[in-house]
Amino acid sequence: MRRRDFLQLSGAGIGGLMLSSIPVLGNPISVEQLLEPRADAATKKRLADIALNAARSKGATYTDVRIGRYLQQYLFTREQKVQNVVNAESYGVGIRVLANGTWGFAATSTLTPDGIARCAETAVAIAKANARLQTEPVQLAPQKGVGEVTWKTPIQKNAFEIPVGQKIDLLMKVNKAAMDNGAAFVTSNLFFVNEQKYLASSDGSYIDQDIHRVWPTFTASAVDRTTGKFKTRDALSSPMGMGYEYLDGLASEKIQAPGGLVGYRNAYDMVEDATLAAKQVKQKLTAKSVQPGKYDLVLDPNHLGLTIHESVGHPLELDRVLGYEANYAGTSFATLDKWKAKNFNYGSKLVNIVADKTQPYTLGTVGYDDEGVPAKQWDLIKDGVLVNYQAIRDQVHIIGEKESQGCCYADNWSSVQFQRMPNVSLKAGTEKRSVFDMIKGVEKGIYIIGRGSYSIDQQRYNFQFGGQLFYEIKNGELVGMLDDVAYQSNTQEFWNSCAQLCDQDDYRTFGSFFDGKGQPAQVSAVSHGSPTTRFNGVNVINTGRKI
Repeated sequence: MRRRDFLQLSGAGIGGLMLSSIPVLGNPISVEQLLEPRADAATKKRLADIALNAARSKGATYTDVRIGRYLQQYLFTREQKVQNVVNAESYGVGIRVLANGTWGFAATSTLTPDGIARCAETAVAIAKANARLQTEPVQLAPQKGVGEVTWKTPIQKNAFEIPVGQKIDLLMKVNKAAMDNGAAFVTSNLFFVNEQKYLASSDGSYIDQDIHRVWPTFTASAVDRTTGKFKTRDALSSPMGMGYEYLDGLASEKIQAPGGLVGYRNAYDMVEDATLAAKQVKQKLTAKSVQPGKYDLVLDPNHLGLTIHESVGHPLELDRVLGYEANYAGTSFATLDKWKAKNFNYGSKLVNIVADKTQPYTLGTVGYDDEGVPAKQWDLIKDGVLVNYQAIRDQVHIIGEKESQGCCYADNWSSVQFQRMPNVSLKAGTEKRSVFDMIKGVEKGIYIIGRGSYSIDQQRYNFQFGGQLFYEIKNGELVGMLDDVAYQSNTQEFWNSCAQLCDQDDYRTFGSFFDGKGQPAQVSAVSHGSPTTRFNGVNVINTGRKI
């Protein structure tokens, strides 16, 4: 079995994804095989015990065994054509050990007693070889075993049980709705992931988890045939830790703001969003180009989530702070001296940002991480001050913690687990405030919806962000659509300009379905929640050629 297969999209538009290909971790299988069960928990426990015993007999002082079945179904369409349907499965075991104070890892798709025992022995041999170069032994935070437990994403409808024809019909309706309302081109896509993960460790844990994620998305384009100018608008959906019920649209809580519909919560009407997108993308063709300058920005959660991801989520990963992670998107400006000072103003006093692996319906929510640590929530920024990082079992001693924060993850059984971003979210305001109320208080500003292009430096400090939709605010009212908008700032300046938050009624999540990190590269899925938030006096530039 190959460790990585990649699906080339052949030009299919994946709105805002910034990837030339979508990772498919596994081998092609039929739709029917997606629903066929593999080994039950009792069989996995027997196989895991073989690995644990084999590793211990060769000198391992700690072992964890991950038996994983990773299922993916991806559907791609354009206008009224189906471009591709991908069904993939990856199944095998990854074994990680500590021997002579050093990590070793090996993986195999040969899930027989002999194959697993040999894999465990190989992992120990690798650890002992690595130990010759180790200058400091690994300090692994203790973790009490939890025994035999199970955890499942609380889905109502398993997306893999929904017929492919029904899913294609939905995408065709989405595309038709966009075309009927003025889009010249449209691509639409559905991504479904199911991780069936069994973790056993020498701590005494046997954890069986069934994790589901879903992401519906599209990109609608409009073209001015006279000038050749074109504009796009991506879906306002968010990837979710849910089943197919997210796509029913029946229980969608629609979020309204000045200018109309801006999002959904806990269910999503993809056809309605495509209809609106087509109308809006036509308006973008004639939108006024922005005048550069200082503006108060009102940022919708579907936009602000990406800014949180890049300027808070990544720089507070402890491996970046320590320089362990550098080649893939850089290190971090938020160094240990700033945390130790206990007074580093990451943002204004309104900024309270938490890491959370327990929030319902989000991408990063699980029962236990890939080291067997129960999911939890903890503060990263409290009242604007940097108070903590994201760390795993072999890192937490560096920041004086006694137990892991539970944010270790591997994207496949064949990948070694390492620190990955949990859900990182901005808490809502405590005062009752709607988007309408917030906009009424802005004299000169821009209301931004949806994620766009972005750029951030190697220390996660200086950045630039665009968006999908931009509305000019004058004297507390929206006065029209703008174009060519991007804002520039640095992380500390930006978060210290945070001046106002909507309350919990406006709180929504944004998600990143394919967040890359590490070498060899791995992907993970993570959500970022926030209310609509106001930032004062932010520098806005014009990204177009003409003003």
